[in-house]
Amino acid sequence: MNLDTPQGPVLYLSGVTVSFDGFRALDSLSLIVEPGELRCVIGPNGAGKTTLMDVITGKTRPDAGEVHFGEQHDLARLSEPEIARAGIGRKFQKPTIFRNHTVFENLELALKTDKRVLPTLRARLTPAQKERIDEVLRLIGLQQKASLPGDLLSHGEKQWLEIGMLLVQDPRLLLLDEPVAGMSDEETARTGELLQSLAGKHSLVVVEHDMRFVASIGQKITVLHEGRVLVEGTMETVRDDPRVVEVYLGR
Repeated sequence: MNLDTPQGPVLYLSGVTVSFDGFRALDSLSLIVEPGELRCVIGPNGAGKTTLMDVITGKTRPDAGEVHFGEQHDLARLSEPEIARAGIGRKFQKPTIFRNHTVFENLELALKTDKRVLPTLRARLTPAQKERIDEVLRLIGLQQKASLPGDLLSHGEKQWLEIGMLLVQDPRLLLLDEPVAGMSDEETARTGELLQSLAGKHSLVVVEHDMRFVASIGQKITVLHEGRVLVEGTMETVRDDPRVVEVYLGR
């Protein structure tokens, strides 16, 4: 629920600049993501995609500019844990699940607020927590594999489990870094359906290189180049723009 921002954007970046040893990874970048939006971010290597994600999650501090999550949260002032608690979840390209725990236990560990092992294992799930885990299992399509160790899942299933580990915490904004890298065509299609099903209740920012996948899910696409927004719009707008062809699609 976007109670504190019924009208305004869920994510607002204005004039964000980040430099590393004189190199401008982000150069006065501005970006707005609306509540419930599914945004794809593309661009060549070195365009600033990872730095953008790092700034949103508090891993990197901007040298200049504003970064706001809703009306209440100035992300440039919050720590990484504070940003996660505020409702931003990030999934990296390589899945980081608990391989020796079952699918259900992975979701249970992600749900529990006290991540110290003993309190987590001793704590009993409330009916509401169990219902939330069951709901997420249905969403990610792993109900039949709930009692399977994470290590026995396919690559795609591990990715869905990690998305599920974010979803049990009910984030308002999900950041996904190359979610379909290394997936089969069938897994890629299922991932697209999953992300589209999440849009609306959650806002999503998806960084991806697979242009067919982006075309299949992208409502609005942002193209980054040299730390700036080069073009923004529908897939048709982006694909037909000569600047995008020159710096990215033409390669």
